[in-house]
Amino acid sequence: MKSVRLHAHNEPLTLDEVPVPEIAPEQVLVRIQAAALNPLDIHFISGYATRFFPITLPYTLGSDFAGVVERVGEAVTGFKPGDGVIVWADPLTGGGLSEYAAVPAALCVPLPASLSVAEGATIPTAGSTAWHALFSVGQLKAGETVLIHAAAGGVGIFAVQFAHKAGARVLATASGDGVDLVRSLGADDVVDYKSQDFAEVFADVDLVLDLVGGETQARSYAVLKRGGRLVSSTTPPEEDVAKAHGVIASIIYVGPYAPRLGEVVDAVVRDSVKVVFDRTVPFEAFNDALERQKSGRARGKIVVSQD
Repeated sequence: MKSVRLHAHNEPLTLDEVPVPEIAPEQVLVRIQAAALNPLDIHFISGYATRFFPITLPYTLGSDFAGVVERVGEAVTGFKPGDGVIVWADPLTGGGLSEYAAVPAALCVPLPASLSVAEGATIPTAGSTAWHALFSVGQLKAGETVLIHAAAGGVGIFAVQFAHKAGARVLATASGDGVDLVRSLGADDVVDYKSQDFAEVFADVDLVLDLVGGETQARSYAVLKRGGRLVSSTTPPEEDVAKAHGVIASIIYVGPYAPRLGEVVDAVVRDSVKVVFDRTVPFEAFNDALERQKSGRARGKIVVSQD
C-alpha cells in the first residue's frame, strides 16, 4: 500500500510503498477514504511537536480520518467489515495519509449516513477542540457572549456554529473573505483584525476562545467581564495576568477519546453544523495540501481524499 511518510524533520515527505498492516485482536483495519490535516501535522514535520509527542521515524502523518472497515480483530464486537467509521488516531501513531491503517476499535465511531467520508474526517480534532473549549472548559451558556479568534479556521468554523446553535451571542475575528464566511455561519459581529482592533470594538464578553495566542491572547483580557473566562488552544495563559484582570484562564488539549468524539459527531448531525472545506485534494497531491496547511490561510478544513 502507499503511505505518506516523514523520514526526517524539515525534509520533504515521501510516498512510500509499505505492507498493509496486520491487526491486533482489539484493532480494526480501515481502508482510508479521506484524511483531514491539522496544525499538528505541520508541527511534526518541523520537529516542534516532538517535545510533546516523541514519534518514531519514519512516521505517517494524519490522526483524523474516515473510511471503511476491512477487517476486525477477534476481540472486536462493535464493528464489522463494511462499516463506515470516523477515526481519531493517537498522534503518536498517526496513519491517516495512507491507504490503510490498523487502529484500536476504541478510537473509532460510526460514520453517520448523513455525512460524507470527507465531512467525517474533519470532525475529530477540530470539532472536538471547539466543542470542549466552549462547553466542557468554557462553560458557555445560552444568552452569554463569546468572542472567537481565528473564526475562519478549522476549529473556529465549528466553534462559531456550536456557539450560535447553543443560543450564545457570537463575536469573532477573521480577515478578508473569512469575515463574510464567519458571519454567514452565525456570528453576530465580526472584526477584520487586519483593519480593526477588536479590543476597541468588543466589550463585556463572557468567554474568549483564543485560537491564536501571543498578543491576541494578551489583548483579549481587556474585553472580558470581571469573572469572565478565557480558553486557549495554543498558548498556556499566565495565571497572574488572568488574576489581575479578575478572570479565569485555561489551556485546552483534546486527545483521542471515542465516546466524546461520538458526542461531537452527534451534535454536528443534530444541529446541522456545516462542514466547511478550504479544499479537497487527491492523495497524490498531498504536498499541495500540506503547503496550504502550513500557510495558515485556510478557510475551513483541508482534506486529502482517496474516495
